[in-house]
Amino acid sequence: MPLDWSQLAAVDAVELIAHRLVWSLVFFLAVIFWRSGRKELRAALGTGRSLGLNLPSSVLLAGNWLVYVRGINSGHVIGCSLGYFLVPLLNAALGRWVLGGRLRSAQFVVMWCATVGIAVQLVQVGRLPWIALALAVTFGGYGLLRKRSPLGPLRGFAVETALLAPAAAVFLLWRQHTGEGALGHASATLRALVPSTGIVTAVPLLLFAYGARRIRLTALGLLQYIAPIVRFTLGVFVFHKTFDRNQALAFAFIWAGLVLYTIDDLRNLRAVSL
Repeated sequence: MPLDWSQLAAVDAVELIAHRLVWSLVFFLAVIFWRSGRKELRAALGTGRSLGLNLPSSVLLAGNWLVYVRGINSGHVIGCSLGYFLVPLLNAALGRWVLGGRLRSAQFVVMWCATVGIAVQLVQVGRLPWIALALAVTFGGYGLLRKRSPLGPLRGFAVETALLAPAAAVFLLWRQHTGEGALGHASATLRALVPSTGIVTAVPLLLFAYGARRIRLTALGLLQYIAPIVRFTLGVFVFHKTFDRNQALAFAFIWAGLVLYTIDDLRNLRAVSL
């Protein structure tokens, strides 16, 4: 995705998210019609409880997309990777203080590691890593609401995009009317890439959602590290972003927390299986 969004840097970030919502909905509706799931979708859109859960989750998801695209296109690829490294640690915190779960002693150490890593950024750099924190909070909150939603992956994503897509479509039509829309004066390559944001968005989300229901939670947690590792690698070796000592120190604490978190999860899984 960082490689894809970097090709769309000429498009305004808000407009790009609007395109992402509209074209994602087109893709989801095509899949739903192909699978004859129209009745289920109408039922989901007509349920007050479902809408009450999915409207906040759709806002959080759109906010996460906006921060991510702005971060990538403004050169903060490493900061974006930091945000998704924080997500598993935030999920553990939400499980403890929102869902009423219990943290094992090792997980408390993990929370402190993440806190120290963020504090290092604040002290050494002089500012909080806002992009990373915004990505972690929006995606962590989104995951929490999705966990409580009664809808399956396909219908859930379709409802989320359907709730915001009308406003996004109006915004895009206004941009085109004023002559500021990307599709009106962009190159042929850019005009082809913009609608593809729907597929680029929808396919990974669906694969993740279906995979999450079929593999163990510990394995899912480990697999979630792949994306921020790829983003970090792209940031350093492809986009050639600066990775100085202060950033390295902050990342070291957070990576140490992730290692402890993973080891503790694996030990707990082994104990339960025995």
